[in-house]
Amino acid sequence: MSRQNYIFTSESVSEGHPDKVCDRISDAILDAFLAEEPEARVACETFATTNHVVVGGEVGLSDPEKLTRMKDDVESIVRDCVRDIGYEQDKFHWNTLQVTNLLHEQSAHIAQGVDAAENKDEGAGDQGIMFGYATNETPLLMPAPILYAHAILRRLAEVRKSGVEAVLGPDAKSQLSVRYENGKPVGVTSVVLSTQHLDETLTSEDVRAIVEPYIRESLPGGWLNAETVWHVNPTGKFVIGGPDGDAGLTGRKIIVDTYGGAAPHGGGAFSGKDPTKVDRSAAYAARYLAKNVVAAGLADRCTVQLSYAIGIAEPQSIYVDTHGTGNGRDAAIETAIGKVMSLTPRGIRTHLDLNKPVYQRTAAYGHFGREPDADGGFSWERTDLVDALHNAL
Repeated sequence: MSRQNYIFTSESVSEGHPDKVCDRISDAILDAFLAEEPEARVACETFATTNHVVVGGEVGLSDPEKLTRMKDDVESIVRDCVRDIGYEQDKFHWNTLQVTNLLHEQSAHIAQGVDAAENKDEGAGDQGIMFGYATNETPLLMPAPILYAHAILRRLAEVRKSGVEAVLGPDAKSQLSVRYENGKPVGVTSVVLSTQHLDETLTSEDVRAIVEPYIRESLPGGWLNAETVWHVNPTGKFVIGGPDGDAGLTGRKIIVDTYGGAAPHGGGAFSGKDPTKVDRSAAYAARYLAKNVVAAGLADRCTVQLSYAIGIAEPQSIYVDTHGTGNGRDAAIETAIGKVMSLTPRGIRTHLDLNKPVYQRTAAYGHFGREPDADGGFSWERTDLVDALHNAL
């Protein structure tokens, strides 16, 4: 039996964190290509450092002229992302930074394995393992530590961008240690928050006075008490932030992007990858399936693993673990999952309607635990398989 009383910690980072700046740019480029052509191929990586952003990777469109024009648009996409995030500091400014575009056409050898042909379905864009997870400990069926670590930083971004707390900078990190009793989250034992600020005279105590009300309103009532330990800007001043303070790279925050360490991760990053890449689309499908299993009341917790081989359509394996909360029906749930949804790359893309420019919004504050958007964004957060799962069992 798993432990019921313990403390678990997860961290989040803001949209202005150097790695998240890069994730945002990569996904913005992906969205631009998908808006041009829903079947566009994109594997875009971004590197950012002092006053410089480098974009590279593979892209593909059916029309070579369109591809040339889209590549010419990359610099403006980069600047728009950096401006929206809020960087206007001396050594990282949206208007003055240097942009290097190294995007090139997708490898023909990769394309031949992925593309559908007369005698084969569309294959997976790579080999790999992908995990999805859900738990009923929060309304959005996410682990509490990562869900509320994200919520804190989203709230701080809102008040920064609205001008209410204009003294805050874009770069920030949060960390919550959550206490569990009888397997359920009941309180926070430690809050760690580091946030960039634009006024050099502010002390750590000054910054805490600014951010504490927003932290409190982001957490469930009663979770903070006199015993909660606070560390706000524990090293002191934090004025130099973003890629000027530390270089950034796409795909380095994969635990922040998923479940905060509460569940396994397959190892592949998401941002900058079009949905033929199962690193992304199959991880979304696995979350979708796990969430529906929990929403259907089939388990309190559920982990789903999928695996793929490059160029092969069908998954190599489907694995379900309900961690002893599913009445011993894990094997039956595995069989049901295969009945209610096609798990080929094209089946996933069709079922979740993934060939849309909806990815830039995923680049910060988590790919999971978000409300589905009316335009199809976060479609993998729907719980519309509940009846189908019951019928398949």
